[in-house]
Amino acid sequence: MSDWFLPRVERPWSSGNLVIPQLHGVAYFARLAEVVRGAGQGDQVFFTDWRGDADQLLAAEGPSIGELICDAARRGVQVRGLLWRSHSDRMSFSAQENQKLGAEINDAGGEVLLDQRVRLGGSHHQKMVVVRHRDRPDADLAFVGGIDLCHSRRDDSAHAGDPQTQPMDIRYGRRPPWHDAMLEIHGPAVLDVLATFIQRWNDPTPLDHRNPYRMLLQRAARMPRHATPLPEIVTSAAPAGPHLVQVLRTYPRKRPPFPFATQGERTIARAYERAFRRATRLVYVEDQYLWSDIVARTLAEALRRAPRLQVIAVVPRFPDQDGRISGPPNRLGQLAAMGLLTEAGGNRFAVYDLENEVGTPVYVHAKVCIIDDAWMTCGSDNFNRRSWTHDSELTCAVIDPDGLLPRRLRTVLWSEHLGLPLDDKQLADIDGAGELWRERTKSTASRARPHRPARVSRAARIWATPMYRLAYDPDGRPRRQQRRDVF
Repeated sequence: MSDWFLPRVERPWSSGNLVIPQLHGVAYFARLAEVVRGAGQGDQVFFTDWRGDADQLLAAEGPSIGELICDAARRGVQVRGLLWRSHSDRMSFSAQENQKLGAEINDAGGEVLLDQRVRLGGSHHQKMVVVRHRDRPDADLAFVGGIDLCHSRRDDSAHAGDPQTQPMDIRYGRRPPWHDAMLEIHGPAVLDVLATFIQRWNDPTPLDHRNPYRMLLQRAARMPRHATPLPEIVTSAAPAGPHLVQVLRTYPRKRPPFPFATQGERTIARAYERAFRRATRLVYVEDQYLWSDIVARTLAEALRRAPRLQVIAVVPRFPDQDGRISGPPNRLGQLAAMGLLTEAGGNRFAVYDLENEVGTPVYVHAKVCIIDDAWMTCGSDNFNRRSWTHDSELTCAVIDPDGLLPRRLRTVLWSEHLGLPLDDKQLADIDGAGELWRERTKSTASRARPHRPARVSRAARIWATPMYRLAYDPDGRPRRQQRRDVF
């Protein structure tokens, strides 16, 4: 089974783990609140995030994410966090929100850094929480996946949306429905997740990128410019279950380089390449974008090589921002990818989007891939060049020797999307997946519909193509690898 994984010399993997999918923000936030509330004096909470909203409620009655983490810090939990030093809110990003959450936690006795050690135009997109217990190491766990600690994420399978919203395309309504996923991990893989945090925390590169303007903002916001040494880290973990886990990352090549990845790291991309080469029956993907010819080519090669292979993807119906300027670059990469895959696989390739029971489209933010019911991933990375080469990303590949976990996750997701009971025998038949989806999307009980992105006019392609390649889906590989088109 471990042949699905990259060799250990590329990325470590561990056995003896217990992996529990947490589907949707409601379930994840409830579990996160339970775990952090249970941490006490001398325990440790480490987290990274792309965006964090201090006032985001974890349940209707609270607490907010700021209250949860600040309360933990005040009762003696050692809290350390790395938030992306985001682009400006005026560009629809989250600089003020991340700064506010970081400052609140720091005032409560934790330590949060705003981290801008990225490639130009890049971001820290990793999403993890690690909770360690001084006196109960068997209770240690990590969360890894696609759910940020922010607005719009607290939704469930009914997809009525989070009352606390981020601005999105008007077609998603006043409370945009949101589909997402995390993994809860127990066992030795917790240490592999934590190692990623430690490497970033211990990076000696200045947080402000030697930018005088950023330095002044950092001081005005009372945010630290340098990390203090981490508390003592226990480097052992007891077995917790049957699952094998390989923690995968993306880091770009940048200046100054990451000391732990001087040429960058692209183990996420290489892991997908390896898994696609082994695929023979079904690749199921839930993704925010499904962009990029370089990603589509790896899947297209699999479709050509394996005559029985089917590829089913679930994506958002519309980009989150689909204006006259933002829309065409968003759609351009997806249309190119869909064209390549349709050419390679014909009707063995299909893309769907989702809607709730009243017909409002669901924004798919999940980053999940399941291959042959044998290998699965969940993380922060999307199927595009940016995630595979340019931004920091974190994902976990998981194998269950009994084959139960990937199959169970897939059937739970398909039950939700296709409107079938979990025990329906059709869900177990992956060889009939394409026909099942084609037929079920005709039913009013199904929440899945064929995905038909709007075309991009020839005139719009003239300006949207360079914008897509330079800003929306840039390449973070060393030039030599770009020329050879390898990861």
